Amino acid sequence: MKRGISRLGRALPLLAGFAGIALSAIFGNAWAADPVKIGFLVKQAEEPWFQDEWRFADQAAHEKGFTLVKIGIPNGEKMINAIDNLAAQKVQGFIICAPDVKLGTAVARAAKRNGLKAMSVDDQLVDGSGKPIADIPHMGISAYEIGKQVGQGLAAEIKARGWSPAETGALRMAFDQLPTARERTQGAVDALKAAGFPVANIVDAPQAKTDTENAFNAANIAFTKQARFKHWVIFGLNDEAVLGAVRAAEGRGMGADGAIGIGIGGSKTALNEFAKPAATGFFGTVLISPKRHGYETALDMYNWITANQAPPALTLTTGTLMTRKNQADVRKQMGL
Repeated sequence: MKRGISRLGRALPLLAGFAGIALSAIFGNAWAADPVKIGFLVKQAEEPWFQDEWRFADQAAHEKGFTLVKIGIPNGEKMINAIDNLAAQKVQGFIICAPDVKLGTAVARAAKRNGLKAMSVDDQLVDGSGKPIADIPHMGISAYEIGKQVGQGLAAEIKARGWSPAETGALRMAFDQLPTARERTQGAVDALKAAGFPVANIVDAPQAKTDTENAFNAANIAFTKQARFKHWVIFGLNDEAVLGAVRAAEGRGMGADGAIGIGIGGSKTALNEFAKPAATGFFGTVLISPKRHGYETALDMYNWITANQAPPALTLTTGTLMTRKNQADVRKQMGL
């Protein structure tokens, strides 16, 4: 009898082990079979840049067979509600461009509360002290360097057009509460200064929001106060900021021979300007790839969910100056 008990005692660990393996396989396969759902939350869903990001994220969803849930989040309250909504839809992770980078701690808490993986895009989330949220991987652009490209492009055009720097104003469409915006415009300012442009001729036009309408209003105020300049060069956070200022200049009789701007993004806003029969004051844009920011982030999140491969903590993309003349070649090089 003792011998039987002894044999049974030795067998129990083996049986338990086999049972554990079997259960692991069953539940593991069940988990793997769960449909992958990924959220993509953006602060201004109506802007062409975010529409492009969503379009390329949809491409990744089609290729990999996951469901993409797209939600606009214009403010903090709607952002939190959207994250909770994703959890209710059994989404496993989300990509976010928040309406305010200072909401980083709130995003991290909401993600943790709902058991969701989170990744930021475009604007890096920060905590209460202004430090990046370490647990949230980020894909953005090298904002300062891209801003320098804008400034260098404008300086080259001032020279090419034979404009006197003393008679030229530089309009900085400012949205300084957003670090990315501040870095982009500072890069442009520094590039203009390095080219010998007079610092006193750089004029700030603070925007309430980052869209074309608010840029138009801000630029109009600046043009009214600074009527002494014969020519203008314009730069800002994005294509929409520059286009708004260009429209304001046109309203004051300044065409492409009197005011030019270089945006950032390479969105449909820019392409629509390039498609017009005659050149406008929207001279160019530094094209940053919405494909990488949409398609690549979606793939990163998919791999994180399905293979537990976390994205790099920080990925910075670069840009290329695109104008009316070279747009076809540049877009081809970018795979667009």
